Amino acid sequence: MRAVMYDGKRVEVVDDLEVRDPGPGEVLVAISAAGLCHSDLSVVDGTIPFPVPVVLGHEGAGVVEAVGVGVTHVEPGDHVALSTLANCGVCAECDRGRPTMCRQAIGRPGRPFRRGEQKVFQFASNSAFAERTVVKAVQAVRIPRDIPLSSAALIGCGVLTGVGAVLNRARVDRGDRVVVIGAGGIGLNVIQGARIAGALRIVAVDANPAKEAVARQFGATDFLTSAEGVRELLPTGADHAFECVGRVELIRAAVDLLDRHGQAVLLGVPAATAEASFLVSSMYLDKSILGCRYGSSRPQRDIALYAELYRAGRLLLDELVTQTYPVEDFEKAVADAGAGKVARGVLTF
Repeated sequence: MRAVMYDGKRVEVVDDLEVRDPGPGEVLVAISAAGLCHSDLSVVDGTIPFPVPVVLGHEGAGVVEAVGVGVTHVEPGDHVALSTLANCGVCAECDRGRPTMCRQAIGRPGRPFRRGEQKVFQFASNSAFAERTVVKAVQAVRIPRDIPLSSAALIGCGVLTGVGAVLNRARVDRGDRVVVIGAGGIGLNVIQGARIAGALRIVAVDANPAKEAVARQFGATDFLTSAEGVRELLPTGADHAFECVGRVELIRAAVDLLDRHGQAVLLGVPAATAEASFLVSSMYLDKSILGCRYGSSRPQRDIALYAELYRAGRLLLDELVTQTYPVEDFEKAVADAGAGKVARGVLTF
């Protein structure tokens, strides 16, 4: 089968990959579409250290082909959106409703793929850049069949991370003032999450002026090409500032833009060794800096919710899919994403 694989030196589309059958508590999914997220490229450039060889991709949707013993919530033929959260479901954190904190959900990559005699790692417990993948049952969430799979694919990362950061982590409330630094795939979902939450003012900041139209479409009330202009719009500062780029100087900017009791939420991913600074004295007015893993999501609940918000016309998905690419055009998809030509490119199989 076809897949996008990184061997530590180069990325290539291969056609001779194999995937094992699902074991107990697992699901085999035929991938229809997968979003190209910056995190996939961060593996290639070393920002996210990961063992190789690895099949990339982690934002996908498709059709269940087979289920392992004990799987009852999905069956062959079901349409599913996939999450990256391979949580155990039985530890104290899972029991508290915090599956993103499950210690089984990160840092334990499996190798369900094989290319010839070589076993191949799975990225983010998902590897959606393959015609078929095996995931834990908890990662497969059934969705209505009337949702296009090319749009549903984006729920599993961009929407869960961006909208989830707003609703689950920051808990943006009606009338709040929100600043979103970076209007890419994650930033646009933060913007629409703030709109859904009822924020009064949503200021999008992105160096690319061409992103203004789509930022406003998703809910931004204002658009700036530099964070330096935010104080003119919000003289006392923001209730919430989301950094969606992953640059330490923008993290500092997010902190500096806060009003009293404000929160800076970090979503962008800088290098693993990156350090950021801030004025300690600026924090004593009950300000907070919040990390956020995967939108503090509960995927079985949240994916189903976002699917229904989409069907009700309140959550935008189709508008995120700027262009679809057959998997063979992976390099063009990467080039277009790097040039800022697409909000989210989607690979199709």
